[in-house]
Amino acid sequence: MAIKVEHLNHIYGQDTIFEQYALKDVSLTIGDGEFVGLIGHTGSGKSTLTQHLNGLLKASSGDILYNGTSIYSEGYSLKELRSHVGLVFQYPEHQLFEVDVFSDVCFGPKNLGLEKEEIERRAREALQLTGLDESFYKQSPFELSGGQKRRVAIAGVLAMQPEVLILDEPTAGLDPRGREEILGLVARLHEEQGMTVILVSHSMEDVARYVSRLIVMNHGEKALDGTPKEVFRHYKELEAMGLAAPQITYVVQALRERGIPIDQDITTVAEARDAILAMWKR
Repeated sequence: MAIKVEHLNHIYGQDTIFEQYALKDVSLTIGDGEFVGLIGHTGSGKSTLTQHLNGLLKASSGDILYNGTSIYSEGYSLKELRSHVGLVFQYPEHQLFEVDVFSDVCFGPKNLGLEKEEIERRAREALQLTGLDESFYKQSPFELSGGQKRRVAIAGVLAMQPEVLILDEPTAGLDPRGREEILGLVARLHEEQGMTVILVSHSMEDVARYVSRLIVMNHGEKALDGTPKEVFRHYKELEAMGLAAPQITYVVQALRERGIPIDQDITTVAEARDAILAMWKR
């Protein structure tokens, strides 16, 4: 078990006339090595929730346990927690500030008080994981493409060697090629490094394709929790929350309504293609 959230509440303006729940009685467990998608409309509480998971925000009530220990227990080191639970914000390239790529990636491990040799080793490994070779090390991060900047920002978090990686809309603002590159990178980190990944996204197609579990937030509460196929069966409920299923889900439903016996749980174009080809071969 990596993270356990117990009856978590976060209230803005508590005990004032402006009191508003950002999170309301949220409970969930994220196991080691899971690849979890987190979706919800704007203001649903998904980003607020992720910022609690590494202690950037403190709950009004409730508890969060990391590897069995409450992060709110007396003497607990939030600095150490953040080295284990890495958070990549939306548009993380806005946080780049050093004169070159290598220095930027070194910043996090340097703050851990590590030796110079260990800092540089971690930075090289992180850049290698994100597909940036030595030709990028001395380049200014501000001269890179959008996708490359995003990779540098992710490398800066990976250099902390987190066990859990949280990404808040990591493909926002990128072109299709950049989106594929970043999501492919995240998938490889999960598969090859065994990293626990929490992906916040507005793209139903992306979560359908990559994650194994999907959590839906609505008005600060956990509304649905299951595999993508299980969650997208409730596409009408999702629509009522201001969301939707992947576009292929609606195509599949239209085919079924016309009497074509295609599996209703198809959530990706590749699955639809394979199902249709299989029917043609019968």
